[in-house]
Amino acid sequence: MDRKALARAYKESRRPMGVYCVRNLQTGDALIGRSTDLPSILNRERASLRFGGHPNRWLQQDWNALGPDAFTFEVLDTLAWPDDLPDFDPTSDLLLLESMWRERLQPNGEGSYSTTKTARRT
Repeated sequence: MDRKALARAYKESRRPMGVYCVRNLQTGDALIGRSTDLPSILNRERASLRFGGHPNRWLQQDWNALGPDAFTFEVLDTLAWPDDLPDFDPTSDLLLLESMWRERLQPNGEGSYSTTKTARRT
């Protein structure tokens, strides 16, 4: 295949979508998120932490202090693309799935890098 055909095939492929977690192994804190392209978002999370520009400053501070070996990047759950619905919008399903994982792993927001719990760091 030529380069253009490979690029087109990649863009047309269905990427795995679902919920992911960046977990601090030392503190147990976690950032939970969702994406329609899990490999890309996990790569983006790693890169932004590595280059010091992650939007979550508490996560970035812990990364800087503890180093990359103190963190894991996990896929928590995936959603399958329905074959019979070409215009499927997974937004509401992903929001629900993310909400379920947040409640399961972080009841009352404890152990979260979410902005609602930043007061514990001041």
